[in-house]
Amino acid sequence: MGREPSVSRPDVNPRPPELVVQDMIPDSSFDVVVIGAGPVGLACALEVQRRGLTACVVDKGALVNSIIGYPTNMEFFSTPELLEIGGHPMTTLHYKPLREDALDYYRRVAQAEKLTLRLYERVVGLEGEQGRYEVVTEKGRIGAQFVIVATGFYDVPNYLRVPGEDLPHVTHYYKEPYAHADQDVVVIGAKNSSAKAALQLLRAGARPVLVVRSPEISESVKYWIRPDLLNRIKEGRIGALFNTTVQRITATTVEVLTPDGLRSLPAQHVYALTGYHPDFTFLATLGITCDTDAAQTPTHNAETLETNRPGLYLAGTVCGGLNTSRWFIENGRYHAQLIAARLAGEAAPPLPEVLQPVQLLPSHS
Repeated sequence: MGREPSVSRPDVNPRPPELVVQDMIPDSSFDVVVIGAGPVGLACALEVQRRGLTACVVDKGALVNSIIGYPTNMEFFSTPELLEIGGHPMTTLHYKPLREDALDYYRRVAQAEKLTLRLYERVVGLEGEQGRYEVVTEKGRIGAQFVIVATGFYDVPNYLRVPGEDLPHVTHYYKEPYAHADQDVVVIGAKNSSAKAALQLLRAGARPVLVVRSPEISESVKYWIRPDLLNRIKEGRIGALFNTTVQRITATTVEVLTPDGLRSLPAQHVYALTGYHPDFTFLATLGITCDTDAAQTPTHNAETLETNRPGLYLAGTVCGGLNTSRWFIENGRYHAQLIAARLAGEAAPPLPEVLQPVQLLPSHS
């Protein structure tokens, strides 16, 4: 078994100078500190501020860091209004917004709401108790009465845990296909990320092969992508091995076990797009426990979103643990309204129903 590979996150752009960014203010204090500057984290901060409380958003990376890591020109499944926060309209030239539309939109919302941001500042601990919390970061301490964790799930891949996974030509994040023209590329997975990557690689002149643990391409693949992929596989332009598992990765090959036995696939590059999960180690650092269910759901009250530590709340995808399709931008943004209302002593609005079925299978299954 290979050692767990280190993860190199996609490069990010320099932070925009027009945002209100506090690099280091010793002993600064706010009513609420939000950990995570993704869409749900930003929604939490603006909903808190609108109720007269002060808020600060802290993130180890850039503003909406996960979206920066998405593939170039990635198309969201949702229409614009379902991605909006704080009532700010999202404009796009497309029926469904692209990654670049979302990056611009959330930056403009943060600017318009004058959110206080402390970016590129990793949180390393949480001390104290409700009303007297101190969020400990690599750069200092931030006082808070309440803390909201909205850290998503995109930073920690579901590793294959096979020899060679840590080789430099293996990555768990796909950006764009152009570097792989006239190259053999193995894509591991059978859901949206893998499907889109295989199609783009084909059209950029690569020779992609999909390795799929399940007997078919997932039914959850976006409806405008799945038929395209199935037809390219039928034509033989995209290779596909089903009911197949990776055994090891070498500098030039991917060794797989198929129903017909062992097989060696040539590969100059490998995309192991096997899904992601919340950073459970980080949650434990904050003192958040997890339930013993299959999803390892972080302990929280489903009606209030308060964790096992009073005054410490969860928002967004992280609430579902390994059920990463349970909460997302479209319905997770309502967590912000619920938590903010509770902290301000208002009647909390009801949460929307879950819009997608819960899935616990790894994305490459």
